[in-house]
Amino acid sequence: MGQILEKLKGKEWKEEQILKISNKVFDRVKNESEAAKLTFEELYIGVLLVYNSHIFCSDLNKRLPGPHFDPPTREQLKELMKKCDINLDGELDKEEFTNFVRHITKGAFVTVSQGLIISLAVAPTVALLTKRTTEIVPGVGKVVQKIPTSVYASLVTLAVVAFQQAAERTV
Repeated sequence: MGQILEKLKGKEWKEEQILKISNKVFDRVKNESEAAKLTFEELYIGVLLVYNSHIFCSDLNKRLPGPHFDPPTREQLKELMKKCDINLDGELDKEEFTNFVRHITKGAFVTVSQGLIISLAVAPTVALLTKRTTEIVPGVGKVVQKIPTSVYASLVTLAVVAFQQAAERTV
C-alpha cells in the first residue's frame, strides 16, 4: 500500500525515479569508460541499461508497474541526443543525460499513470455499483449483502489489477 501511495505523489515521484535511474546508469557507464561525458555508443548502452538491466533495481521496466517498455531505436536516440546536447559537443554530461532520460521515459510514465487511475479510482467505483446491482439478484444477492462494502471493493479492485496484468502479459 505504501508503494501505491508513494506513486500518487505525481511529479515529485516521477522526478525522483528519473534521477535514481539516470544517476545509476550514468555512473555505471561513466565508470567503465572513465570519462565525464557519454558518447553516442555509451549513451546507447546506457539506454539499454535504463530499459533492460537486471543489475539495477531501479531500471524502468522493474521500477514502474504496467507494461514492458522497449527502448527507442538508434535513429531515435541520435535525434534525441542532438536535442539534449545543450553545449553541442556531441556528448552528454550528467545533467544532459538526466534530461535525455526524462524525454525517453515520458510516455512510460503516462501509461503507468493511466493504469494507476483505473486501478485506484475507477475500480472501487465500479465495485460499489456492481455490489448494489448484485444484491438484488436472487440467490447471489444474500451472499453479496453479507460481504462488507470495503472488502467487496478491495476484491473487485484486485480482480481489475489481475486482469490488467494478464492483459499486459499477452501483449
